[in-house]
Amino acid sequence: MVDDSTRKTLSNIPLLQIRAGPREKDIWVQRLKEEYQALIKYVENNKQSGSDWFRLESNKEGTKWFGKCWYMHNLLKYEFDVEFDIPVTYPTTAPEIALPELDGKTAKMYRGGKICLTDHFKPLWARNVPKFGIAHAMALGLAPWLAVEVPDLIEKGIITYKDNC
Repeated sequence: MVDDSTRKTLSNIPLLQIRAGPREKDIWVQRLKEEYQALIKYVENNKQSGSDWFRLESNKEGTKWFGKCWYMHNLLKYEFDVEFDIPVTYPTTAPEIALPELDGKTAKMYRGGKICLTDHFKPLWARNVPKFGIAHAMALGLAPWLAVEVPDLIEKGIITYKDNC
Protein backbone atom coordinates (compact mmCIF):
# COMPACT_ATOMS: atom_id res chain seq x y z
CA MET A 1 0.00 0.00 0.00
CA VAL A 2 1.60 3.17 -1.25
CA ASP A 3 0.20 6.68 -0.82
CA ASP A 4 -0.36 8.97 -3.81
CA SER A 5 2.72 11.10 -3.13
CA THR A 6 4.99 8.05 -3.00
CA ARG A 7 3.34 6.59 -6.10
CA LYS A 8 3.99 9.87 -7.97
CA THR A 9 7.62 9.99 -6.80
CA LEU A 10 8.12 6.37 -7.81
CA SER A 11 6.54 6.85 -11.23
CA ASN A 12 9.05 9.62 -11.96
CA ILE A 13 12.10 7.44 -11.24
CA PRO A 14 13.14 5.40 -14.28
CA LEU A 15 13.01 1.63 -13.81
CA LEU A 16 16.22 -0.24 -14.50
CA GLN A 17 16.53 -3.17 -16.87
CA ILE A 18 20.01 -4.62 -16.63
CA ARG A 19 20.39 -7.38 -14.05
CA ALA A 20 24.03 -7.13 -13.01
CA GLY A 21 26.08 -6.70 -9.88
CA PRO A 22 29.70 -5.78 -9.23
CA ARG A 23 30.87 -9.34 -9.96
CA GLU A 24 29.67 -9.13 -13.59
CA LYS A 25 32.36 -6.65 -14.58
CA ASP A 26 31.33 -6.26 -18.24
CA ILE A 27 27.63 -5.57 -17.73
CA TRP A 28 28.04 -3.90 -14.31
CA VAL A 29 29.22 -0.77 -16.14
CA GLN A 30 25.94 -0.72 -18.09
CA ARG A 31 23.91 -1.24 -14.91
CA LEU A 32 25.89 1.56 -13.24
CA LYS A 33 25.02 3.88 -16.13
CA GLU A 34 21.33 3.10 -15.58
CA GLU A 35 21.77 3.74 -11.84
CA TYR A 36 23.29 7.16 -12.45
CA GLN A 37 20.56 8.09 -14.96
CA ALA A 38 17.84 7.14 -12.46
CA LEU A 39 19.58 9.03 -9.63
CA ILE A 40 20.03 12.14 -11.77
CA LYS A 41 16.36 12.07 -12.77
CA TYR A 42 15.27 11.58 -9.14
CA VAL A 43 17.44 14.48 -7.91
CA GLU A 44 16.18 16.73 -10.74
CA ASN A 45 12.57 15.89 -9.83
CA ASN A 46 13.28 16.60 -6.16
CA LYS A 47 14.82 19.98 -6.99
CA GLN A 48 11.87 20.93 -9.20
CA SER A 49 9.41 20.04 -6.44
CA GLY A 50 11.44 21.80 -3.74
CA SER A 51 12.21 18.57 -1.90
CA ASP A 52 15.93 18.16 -2.53
CA TRP A 53 17.24 16.07 0.38
CA PHE A 54 20.44 14.21 -0.46
CA ARG A 55 23.74 14.15 -2.36
CA LEU A 56 25.52 10.94 -3.30
CA GLU A 57 28.72 10.01 -5.04
CA SER A 58 30.54 6.73 -5.50
CA ASN A 59 34.00 5.32 -5.83
CA LYS A 60 35.25 4.68 -9.37
CA GLU A 61 33.89 1.11 -9.43
CA GLY A 62 30.43 2.17 -8.20
CA THR A 63 30.59 -0.24 -5.29
CA LYS A 64 30.91 2.23 -2.38
CA TRP A 65 28.51 5.17 -2.11
CA PHE A 66 28.67 8.10 0.29
CA GLY A 67 27.33 11.58 0.74
CA LYS A 68 24.92 13.65 2.80
CA CYS A 69 21.22 13.50 3.44
CA TRP A 70 19.14 15.98 5.35
CA TYR A 71 15.72 16.30 6.90
CA MET A 72 13.86 19.56 7.51
CA HIS A 73 12.00 19.74 10.82
CA ASN A 74 10.39 22.93 12.13
CA LEU A 75 12.33 24.90 9.50
CA LEU A 76 15.65 23.52 10.75
CA LYS A 77 17.92 21.38 8.58
CA TYR A 78 19.28 18.23 10.22
CA GLU A 79 22.13 16.82 8.13
CA PHE A 80 23.67 13.35 8.27
CA ASP A 81 26.42 11.42 6.54
CA VAL A 82 25.03 8.55 4.46
CA GLU A 83 26.96 5.58 3.14
CA PHE A 84 26.44 2.11 1.74
CA ASP A 85 28.19 -0.60 -0.21
CA ILE A 86 26.67 -2.40 -3.16
CA PRO A 87 26.27 -6.06 -2.13
CA VAL A 88 27.99 -8.65 -4.31
CA THR A 89 24.55 -10.19 -4.92
CA TYR A 90 23.11 -6.86 -6.12
CA PRO A 91 20.50 -6.21 -7.51
CA THR A 92 18.92 -9.30 -5.90
CA THR A 93 19.99 -7.92 -2.51
CA ALA A 94 19.20 -4.30 -1.65
CA PRO A 95 21.98 -2.07 -0.31
CA GLU A 96 22.11 -1.54 3.46
CA ILE A 97 22.02 2.22 3.93
CA ALA A 98 23.87 3.56 6.96
CA LEU A 99 23.81 6.85 8.86
CA PRO A 100 26.88 6.24 11.06
CA GLU A 101 26.41 9.21 13.39
CA LEU A 102 22.99 7.88 14.45
CA ASP A 103 24.38 4.45 15.36
CA GLY A 104 22.80 3.23 18.59
CA LYS A 105 20.35 6.15 18.86
CA THR A 106 17.23 4.29 17.71
CA ALA A 107 15.93 0.73 17.85
CA LYS A 108 15.22 0.89 14.12
CA MET A 109 18.88 0.60 13.29
CA TYR A 110 21.50 -2.13 13.15
CA ARG A 111 25.12 -2.02 14.27
CA GLY A 112 27.17 0.45 12.26
CA GLY A 113 24.26 2.82 11.77
CA LYS A 114 22.50 0.67 9.16
CA ILE A 115 18.85 1.64 9.02
CA CYS A 116 16.20 -1.05 9.44
CA LEU A 117 14.45 -1.69 6.13
CA THR A 118 13.48 -5.34 6.64
CA ASP A 119 9.75 -5.13 7.27
CA HIS A 120 8.63 -2.68 4.63
CA PHE A 121 11.26 -2.00 2.00
CA LYS A 122 13.07 -5.29 1.45
CA PRO A 123 9.94 -7.27 0.42
CA LEU A 124 9.08 -4.47 -2.02
CA TRP A 125 12.65 -4.55 -3.39
CA ALA A 126 12.49 -8.35 -3.80
CA ARG A 127 9.31 -8.08 -5.90
CA ASN A 128 10.94 -5.49 -8.17
CA VAL A 129 14.35 -7.00 -9.00
CA PRO A 130 16.07 -5.81 -11.26
CA LYS A 131 13.82 -2.76 -11.85
CA PHE A 132 14.69 -1.03 -8.57
CA GLY A 133 18.06 0.62 -7.99
CA ILE A 134 19.80 3.10 -5.73
CA ALA A 135 17.33 5.93 -6.44
CA HIS A 136 14.48 3.64 -5.41
CA ALA A 137 16.34 2.67 -2.23
CA MET A 138 16.69 6.35 -1.36
CA ALA A 139 13.05 7.19 -2.20
CA LEU A 140 11.37 4.14 -0.67
CA GLY A 141 13.90 3.23 2.01
CA LEU A 142 15.83 6.15 3.43
CA ALA A 143 13.28 8.94 2.86
CA PRO A 144 10.44 7.27 4.82
CA TRP A 145 12.88 6.17 7.53
CA LEU A 146 14.08 9.76 7.99
CA ALA A 147 10.49 11.04 8.04
CA VAL A 148 9.57 8.69 10.89
CA GLU A 149 12.76 8.49 12.92
CA VAL A 150 14.28 11.99 12.83
CA PRO A 151 11.26 13.84 14.32
CA ASP A 152 11.04 11.16 17.03
CA LEU A 153 14.76 11.47 17.84
CA ILE A 154 14.44 15.27 17.98
CA GLU A 155 11.38 15.10 20.24
CA LYS A 156 13.21 12.75 22.62
CA GLY A 157 16.24 15.09 22.67
CA ILE A 158 18.50 12.39 21.27
CA ILE A 159 19.57 14.58 18.37
CA THR A 160 19.76 18.34 18.44
CA TYR A 161 20.08 21.00 15.82
CA LYS A 162 23.64 21.99 14.90
CA ASP A 163 24.05 25.38 13.31
CA ASN A 164 26.32 24.83 10.30
CA CYS A 165 27.03 28.51 9.67
